[in-house]
Amino acid sequence: MQITDPAAAERCLRRIGYYRLSGYWYPLRKSQSVPNPTGGKPLIEVLDDFRPGTTFSQVGDLYVFDKRLRLLILDALERIEVGLKVRIADILGQRSPTAYLEPAQLHGNFSRKTTRGATEHEKWLARYRRLEVQSKEDFVGPFLKNHPHAEFPIWMAIEFWDFGALSFFLSGMKVPDRSQLASAVGVSREQLLVSWVRAMNSVRNTCAHHSRLWNRALADNPSPPRVGDHPFLDHLANDTNAQTRLYAVAAALQFMLRTIHPTSSWAGRLKQHCSTFPQSPHIQLRQAGFPPGWEGLPLWA
Repeated sequence: MQITDPAAAERCLRRIGYYRLSGYWYPLRKSQSVPNPTGGKPLIEVLDDFRPGTTFSQVGDLYVFDKRLRLLILDALERIEVGLKVRIADILGQRSPTAYLEPAQLHGNFSRKTTRGATEHEKWLARYRRLEVQSKEDFVGPFLKNHPHAEFPIWMAIEFWDFGALSFFLSGMKVPDRSQLASAVGVSREQLLVSWVRAMNSVRNTCAHHSRLWNRALADNPSPPRVGDHPFLDHLANDTNAQTRLYAVAAALQFMLRTIHPTSSWAGRLKQHCSTFPQSPHIQLRQAGFPPGWEGLPLWA
C-alpha cells in the first residue's frame, strides 16, 4: 500500500483503530484460487499484499464514504420507523387503546404457550417494559400524574419502541392487521413487509454500531419481490447479488418512502452521495449490490 504521509496515516489509525479500518482495505488485497481440501469448488485465499496502485488515501476515502452512507440510511430508516408506528397505533388503537398488551388482539402464535416457556408476546413485553422504564419522554410525568397506575395508550406507547421492538411486534400482529398496514405503506403482501422491516432492523443495528456497511453481506436478507408485485422493484427479482447486499434494503426503503414521505429528497441525496464513491479499479459500488444504471431506474426518479 502506498502511504505518502506516514504521520497522517498513524493519526488515522490511532483515531479509527487498525481492525476497523482494515475491513475497508480487505477488498484491496490480492487474492488467489487454492484447491479445496474437501474436493469441492476452489477456495479464494486473500493474501497480505495489496493490489497495484492501492493507496492509504483510498482506504480513508472509502471509510468516510461509508460513514456518510450510514447516516443516509439511518435518515430513511427513521422516516420508515415513525411512519409504521403511527399507522400501527391507528390500526390497533381503533379497537383498544391497550391492544399491544392484549393477547386476543394479536396473532395466536405470538401469544400461544409453548414448552419452551415464555410466549413471544411475553418476550416482547419484557423488552417493552425496559424501554418504558428507560424513557425520558416529556409526556410520561403528566400522564402518570393524571392517570396513576394506568397503562399508556398505544399512540403514546409507540414512542417508547425502538426499531427492534417495532420489527418484533410487527411479526406478532394479526394477518389482517399486517395486510392493512402493508397496504397503507404501498406494499402488496404483508409477508414482504415483515421481511423487509426485519432486514431494515438488521441494517439499522449495523449503522448504530458504526460498523462497515457498503459491501457487507446482509445478516437478514429481505424477501425479494416477485416480478409483477411492484414494477418499480422488478429489477430485483432475479438479481441475487442485489438481494443479499445493501441495495435490497435501500430499494425497499425508497419504495416505502414513496408512500410514507412522497416529497422526500432521499433518493436524490443517495444518488448524489454514491456518485462520490472512491475511484479505484479494485472496488466498485456493485459490491454493495447496486446494479449498473440503477440511478436511472423509475424507482429512483
